[in-house]
Amino acid sequence: MTSRAEKLGRLVSLVKLQLRLSEWQLAQLRQQERSLQDEQAWLVGAFNGAELPAGSSSESIARRLTSTSVGARAVQVQASRQLDQVRSESRRVKQLEQVAKAALADKLREAEKRSLEDMAGTRPATPDWTSMTASRNRT
Repeated sequence: MTSRAEKLGRLVSLVKLQLRLSEWQLAQLRQQERSLQDEQAWLVGAFNGAELPAGSSSESIARRLTSTSVGARAVQVQASRQLDQVRSESRRVKQLEQVAKAALADKLREAEKRSLEDMAGTRPATPDWTSMTASRNRT
């Protein structure tokens, strides 16, 4: 049978993997945000330039700039939510690590206690309440 400490250790591993996934998703959102900002900068430069790129009109560039701006704002909101999730999961990992550490320490203390009892050949003595009561009744 697996112990509480082992179960908590597996849980910590899973939560750490979940945290890594959230961090990766955040990095992807940040990269997407940078790409959209770069596209915005290029579109503004093209719009303000003396000559428009071949096959583009000022209206099409303005539409692309508007849609890129809307997309950038949406990605920023999503990245903000993802950052909050990463922070939350990070706190959860720290809390679970502390609980797992305490459970492992308890398990080790208990194993050491049993080992010492086995080496001494004794188990903790429990008072025999029935014999004490009987001897009190006799006197």
